[in-house]
Amino acid sequence: MKHALLLMLALPSFLPLPALAFTPDDYSEHIANLKKSLPPGFTVIVQPPFVVIGDEPPATVRRRATSTVKWAIDRLKQDFFTKDPSNILDIYLFKDKQSYEKHTRQLFNDTPTTPFGYYSPSHKALIMNIETGGGTLVHEIVHPFIHANFLNCPAWFNEGLGSLYEQSADDDGHITGLPNWRLPALQKAIKSRSLPSFKDLLSTTTDDFYTKDRGSNYAQARYLCYYLQEKSLLIQYYKSFTTNQQSDPTGYQTLQKTLNNPDMPAFTKDWETFTLSLHFP
Repeated sequence: MKHALLLMLALPSFLPLPALAFTPDDYSEHIANLKKSLPPGFTVIVQPPFVVIGDEPPATVRRRATSTVKWAIDRLKQDFFTKDPSNILDIYLFKDKQSYEKHTRQLFNDTPTTPFGYYSPSHKALIMNIETGGGTLVHEIVHPFIHANFLNCPAWFNEGLGSLYEQSADDDGHITGLPNWRLPALQKAIKSRSLPSFKDLLSTTTDDFYTKDRGSNYAQARYLCYYLQEKSLLIQYYKSFTTNQQSDPTGYQTLQKTLNNPDMPAFTKDWETFTLSLHFP
């Protein structure tokens, strides 16, 4: 007996077609090609600009497409992003570790380097072990939007903003980051005086950010974004950074201006005091 592939075209009925980057026919063609390699037993749901694919029960996949994917997209676009990704992207939600590892090998000939999930530009896909929770999914949703809206975005901001929303909530219709599991190690690093200056952090190359002090780089970038959020400066900073990127590719000068040109060592002490006052859990 053949397994049925459930296709749900979750295109908002209240939007005229010209407002969408891709038409229903575009999604139908995309899914027809997808089905050629997709194993049986998966549910497929169109949630523009993504296609959500999962091997949990159909109702669960449908709920994740709405309550996590659409929820995040709507709020990220409201505050930050005006452009959708230029391609239809797939979000694979594998139900557990076994499914995640098996299907990552089977579909992408890849071996995950993280137990949670990752964004693969080469496969035009977000690949998730959804059993670990939806936080990584929201984090990874940020990356293709950054790619579409902020060309040559430095790694520190790409990952700082993405990781900000690993733990997030709704605040009067806006997405807001919350303290998360990265905090205790960051507080320890602050107390040991082992963090780089913000000028050095913001100047890291992509390779340095991901390979040298990776954990503290992510945490420091996240909680700089968190500080800006809590001071109602994050959206302003993002808009100024994208506008001034050619003259300020690291974002450091823009950070100084957004903070009203403080003495940066004094600001660092203020940020450290602020960060040490936070609690998780």
